[in-house]
Amino acid sequence: MDIICFSHLRWNFVYQRPQHLMTRFAKQFRIYFVEEPCFQASADRFEIKVQDKINIVTIHLKGEPHEPEIDKRQQNILHNLMMQSKINEYILWYYTPMALRISEELSPVATVFDCMDELSAFLYAPAQLKQLEKELLAKADVVFTGGHSLYAAKK
Repeated sequence: MDIICFSHLRWNFVYQRPQHLMTRFAKQFRIYFVEEPCFQASADRFEIKVQDKINIVTIHLKGEPHEPEIDKRQQNILHNLMMQSKINEYILWYYTPMALRISEELSPVATVFDCMDELSAFLYAPAQLKQLEKELLAKADVVFTGGHSLYAAKK
């Protein structure tokens, strides 16, 4: 069993709940920590760096974030990652609803949404974030929140 974790935070940014949990899970599962993509690359690709038994996946994309077909291109990269790494039975673990579009065609054993913060309240939050969060809340088998007030807001 593997865990594919989608995060809005870079692995080496600040040691927070994603790092705490995924490091512990890595004792029993293969972990693929998928960071948000980097743009203006020379070609679409992914790279994996292994740190503390965590496969940190960085997707590199040509062009800009708002180009047409950007989600489809990320889906293709994710598919290639899964094929090359022989990921067959897996849990999808989301820290960001923004990854929903690139993973919606996948068939996980379970879907987890770990809602640490009210991301839609952050400065420069994408307009589609609230809708994607609503969809993810409906799709998730398990939802965790960062506190009681956030739990009440997401109920």
